Amino acid sequence: MMEDVAIDSSTSSSKSRSASAGGRRARRVRMTGKERREQLLDIGRTLFAERGFEGTSVEEIAAKAGVSKPVVYEHFGGKEGLYAVVVDREMRQLLDMVTSALTAGHPRELLEQAAFALLDYIDQYTDGFRILVRDSPVAQSTGTFASLISDIATQVEDILGLEFKARGFDAKLAPLYAQALVGMVALTGQWWLDVRRPKKAEVAAHLVNLAWHGLDGLEPKPRLIGHRKN
Repeated sequence: MMEDVAIDSSTSSSKSRSASAGGRRARRVRMTGKERREQLLDIGRTLFAERGFEGTSVEEIAAKAGVSKPVVYEHFGGKEGLYAVVVDREMRQLLDMVTSALTAGHPRELLEQAAFALLDYIDQYTDGFRILVRDSPVAQSTGTFASLISDIATQVEDILGLEFKARGFDAKLAPLYAQALVGMVALTGQWWLDVRRPKKAEVAAHLVNLAWHGLDGLEPKPRLIGHRKN
């Protein structure tokens, strides 16, 4: 009888230790509110990049995070709120990379730095770039890729304006050329995202080759040669 009690006691103690250890393990994986928010953002970012806004559901986000749907709503108010934060972060990341890259004094090197900054972003933050170039009704309230490109062009605009003045060109046309140059790099970047050929440095070199030599031979007052004049 005493032996049975000892066995029961040992079993009970073992179960208690196991439960205690299990409790400690559960407590170790428990996330803070900030950690949970970051986890949901990472999961949402991946799904939005793969399937787009419409193809991603709150249920799937919650399931991958191992939480219930109300947790997603608690942090972001819904899928739209989560998407808006993801888009805002990616836009700031890209803009910061381009802005911080423009450090050289020579205009041609500045063009190289701007081209590399965008290609670096595509290379390092591929999911983010895929999200930015997708069309979504939510993006209209948080900004679009076109508006981001416009922001980047504004950075280039000042540089071109100084060059135009130095060469006797109309500096008021600098915004037009800035949009054209940045748009060219951005669209090429979208194409390169899928093909990944040639290598990044070679893509940057060809972009700058076209842009720089185009600017180098720029006419102060270009004229149309076709029959259409307006």
